[in-house]
Amino acid sequence: MNEADATDRPNPAGIYDYILGGTANSAVDRAAADRALKVLPELGESAWANRGFLQRAVARMADEWGVRQFLDLGAGLPTQRSTHEVLAEHCPDGRVVYVDRDPLAVERGDVLLRGIAGATMVRADIRDVEQVLSAPRTRELVDLELPVGILLVAVTQFLPDEDDPWALVRRYVEAVPPGSYVAISAPTSDKQSERVVGNVRSEMARAGARAVSRSRAEFTRFFEGLEIVPPYPGAEPVVVHVGQWGAEDPEVADDDGSRWFYAAVARKP
Repeated sequence: MNEADATDRPNPAGIYDYILGGTANSAVDRAAADRALKVLPELGESAWANRGFLQRAVARMADEWGVRQFLDLGAGLPTQRSTHEVLAEHCPDGRVVYVDRDPLAVERGDVLLRGIAGATMVRADIRDVEQVLSAPRTRELVDLELPVGILLVAVTQFLPDEDDPWALVRRYVEAVPPGSYVAISAPTSDKQSERVVGNVRSEMARAGARAVSRSRAEFTRFFEGLEIVPPYPGAEPVVVHVGQWGAEDPEVADDDGSRWFYAAVARKP
């Protein structure tokens, strides 16, 4: 984007894009990301581990389970081999609705998706399930009578406990038919230094993004009533660190950046 498009406040979507090596970000986004990287150098590894999880989950849903339509909730910017790009490699007729409440992210996203069939941005708060599902752009691309891939990648941390994010996930699951899948990744402070966790939270708050880290048990609650799929060949159907999901070598993928997030994919029976 041009510097003229920049705002005086960092944008979480722009920060993520910059960390991933994208260009759809402003100077304030880059400055905020650089500060965060000083506090947590493995943040770049975490961002790529999350993007890799999304890519592998979308590919597996399309190739193995025949999912052709996706809701990417709290998506941020559709850059750096995001959902529609991965899906196009596996099923050219696939469809993606990116949902974000941030007007700047949606504005940038509309520009990035211009001329791309089967992909659109919807401005909505993901907590308003009815607004998301009834939006004209959603209804145009997503048939709720057919299996849907629901993606909540690195977003539930922005929903505090009082918003009951577990019930929110259930509401989306209830809206889609059996054979649909849910992919979630979320940060955890399990086995992390309290000092570093505090510094990260402070830096995120400075960037205008308050986040909650959750334990393995709290994360696993998102999948109640669903069938968690094995994250890689030979594994049990369990929650793993984000880099391990779908990895060819799970031990190598279990690095410092990966351990900041849990991930799982589950099927609606």
